[in-house]
Amino acid sequence: MGKVEESMGVVTALVRSSFLINSVYTESAREYGLTPQQGQLLCVLMAQAYGMSELGATLGLAKSSLTELVDRTAQRGLVRREPDPRDRRAVRVGLTEQGSELAEAFYTETCRRIDTLPAGLDGAERATLAGLLARVVQDNNVPTVFLDPPQ
Repeated sequence: MGKVEESMGVVTALVRSSFLINSVYTESAREYGLTPQQGQLLCVLMAQAYGMSELGATLGLAKSSLTELVDRTAQRGLVRREPDPRDRRAVRVGLTEQGSELAEAFYTETCRRIDTLPAGLDGAERATLAGLLARVVQDNNVPTVFLDPPQ
């Protein structure tokens, strides 16, 4: 029996898309020996080191949860705390060399997997989808937690 076309509203489509992306992200993280949260942390830190409060806001984590995440990831040698040059009392979190290498590999593979999800769309449909989703992201001031992969 063939696939039955299912009509979906925008809320259902966005929520189900979120589940789909999270599933791919979680599977990819697991294969790299990461938790999904560690994968997010590494991807965010690829661009630059962040202060703890900036990082908490970007990842949407409470201070205690962020501290635990950074501690666990630092114990694995993937991130390090470094003094903040603008504030002696504060620290910034950045990638170690090992963390940078793992982040790049995880990021590349995760992008590859996500890019296959809309395989049934042609180029124009993909461009339309990207444009519409970009507007939703921009209209809601979503932090830059994931960048377009190099072409």
